[in-house]
Amino acid sequence: MFVATLIAAGKLTGEVVREAIDRLDATEHDVGAPHWLDEGDAADIVFQGSLVSARSELMKMDHGALDVVVQPLGDRTKKLIVADMDSTMITVECIDELADYAGLKDEVAAITAKAMRGEVDFRGALAERVALLGGMAETVLTECRLERVRLTRGARTLVQTMKAHGAYSVLVSGGFTTFAGPVGEAIGFDKVVANELEIAGGKLTGTVREPIVDSHAKLETLKAEAAKHGLPLAETLAVGDGANDIPMITAAGLGIGYHPHAAVGEAAAAVIRHHDLTALLWAQGYPRRSWVLG
Repeated sequence: MFVATLIAAGKLTGEVVREAIDRLDATEHDVGAPHWLDEGDAADIVFQGSLVSARSELMKMDHGALDVVVQPLGDRTKKLIVADMDSTMITVECIDELADYAGLKDEVAAITAKAMRGEVDFRGALAERVALLGGMAETVLTECRLERVRLTRGARTLVQTMKAHGAYSVLVSGGFTTFAGPVGEAIGFDKVVANELEIAGGKLTGTVREPIVDSHAKLETLKAEAAKHGLPLAETLAVGDGANDIPMITAAGLGIGYHPHAAVGEAAAAVIRHHDLTALLWAQGYPRRSWVLG
């Protein structure tokens, strides 16, 4: 059994739900009656048939603000979330904002964009960008965090709701502990994994301590935390936006590209392009009345 969740907050009509059912019927799926999670916002359609075919068919629907998540019904409510930070749990790329204080934002942001699109090696791109920040005063890290970093809408509600229903939460970032630590605490993550900048004499040295948190480390974090908590990968959720998130996204039971770069959108089982992070709660079958508002 599979479930297709249609999400269009404030704009989901019965006609759109009917179209989805008709598309599934026309492609020889055995479709049940729809169920509103929250009327006008999100609805479920349970069906039997081909997961791949259903995803392909429902992705053809063009209704502007519509996001669709199609997945197996059985392990839908996840017990572990592993989330990227930059441009996922927060609205910015921290290293780009940090570079702005050194007058290097355009140069650093161009490298970041290439890394997130998967056009350059993440480790090399990280080393190149951090080297440009060598000599920056350590105090700028806190200044940047306080002035520039904002939580993505729905971040706290997503994590707090999942935790209230028994899930464990990990923030895993290719960014830096000086940002990820406070962000993780503000959202309510149980654990934070991130890179650590080398600092000497109150200034950034332009290097990062090993081990580097890259795509491999993110994947291994997902696997290790699942094993630690006795969970099959089917009961895990991973979310991110950049190429270094692809391995964990494709390994998780539900891998979601959140407003993703193209490579992630192609690799992820589901993509959220129009909504905030609370869409991941509807995707797990949580109606709004069960959310823990952040």
